[in-house]
Amino acid sequence: MMRPLNPITAIPPIRRPSFRLAAVLLLTTATLASPAGAGTAHLPRATDLATHTAEAARRGEPLVVLVSLPDCGYCDTVRKSYLGPQAAAGEIAVREIDMTADTPLRDTDGTMTTARAWARAHQVRVAPTVLFLDRDGKQAASPLRGLQPDFYGAYLEQALGQARAAVAASH
Repeated sequence: MMRPLNPITAIPPIRRPSFRLAAVLLLTTATLASPAGAGTAHLPRATDLATHTAEAARRGEPLVVLVSLPDCGYCDTVRKSYLGPQAAAGEIAVREIDMTADTPLRDTDGTMTTARAWARAHQVRVAPTVLFLDRDGKQAASPLRGLQPDFYGAYLEQALGQARAAVAASH
């Protein structure tokens, strides 16, 4: 029931929406706003970096590699909030490597290794780490290590810009 206007201020009283209504609106907005792929559990797994970097280079893009850990909340945030939506929109070429896995991985020089050994060889000690590789598997921009939530999107865009410029200059 609505209270009468305050005769002194003539301002209607503020009505507070119910918690249930707010939750429904929040969930609906999040569902409608989330791009396809943003809720994916993982990005495509890296299996052959020579092929992956060559495909990215043909598009004029660096290969973005997310090096992650299982059950890593920060990795999930980077995957679902940043890399997943950009990959789903076709804006980036991206692969994921589990830094603890012994899954086989072909490196850019054609040698076989494991995901764990590859991460160690590239001095990845923190998850998430995002690497930007050119066609030869060299770093095209400085890696993003960890998650800096306040400015992560800006750091990612800056690194992508640097990596794209490096890939363009190498052609």
